[in-house]
Amino acid sequence: MRLVIARCSVDYLGRLTAHLPLATRLLLVKADGSVLVHSDGGSYKPLNWMSPPCTLVEGDGTWTVTNKAGEQLVVTIESIEHDSAHDLGVDPGLVKDGVEAHLQKLLAEHIHTLGEGFRLVRREYPTPIGPVDLLARDPGGAAVAVEIKRRGEIDGVEQLTRYLDLLNRDPLLAPVRGVFAAQEIKPQARTLAEDRGIRCLVLDYDVLRGIDDPSQRLF
Repeated sequence: MRLVIARCSVDYLGRLTAHLPLATRLLLVKADGSVLVHSDGGSYKPLNWMSPPCTLVEGDGTWTVTNKAGEQLVVTIESIEHDSAHDLGVDPGLVKDGVEAHLQKLLAEHIHTLGEGFRLVRREYPTPIGPVDLLARDPGGAAVAVEIKRRGEIDGVEQLTRYLDLLNRDPLLAPVRGVFAAQEIKPQARTLAEDRGIRCLVLDYDVLRGIDDPSQRLF
């Protein structure tokens, strides 16, 4: 990972445009190719970013980051206070909490929750950046990658997007569609997912556990 603290401005050029005026920011260039722009506030969320696969070209005081759709993140650097690279090694991956792990197990056992005719291929299907929760096949035989969260937020959609990009490079699987499944999905996450062609699925924990039957409800 490369860490750069620089006084810079940032422009996003794509379907929309966005501008970050001149300020001191943290620029992260990750081994997976992603580039993220952070401020000293806003918790863990970057101010702007470009997800892989993308290319970074460094010019005279300018970084131009271009993704496969031709969208660009242009970072104009006035001065650099720090620039270092660090090898973080292989990450063991996220250890899911009990509820999330149980949701994965239950959905694997009740794969028909995705729709009639779906069948499970594998839980924890490996990718170079970590395992996707479930890989399934739809009634027509097409591959479907399922990412499961307790609460569905934007970072979960980004995670599934990265998995889909890698899975779709495998000619034995492509094309692979995505399903973002959670007990609760935030409106912003749903909007982003649907914009990227990812289906959203709200999970009912009690129904999956077999202790609630929706057909028996009066309301």
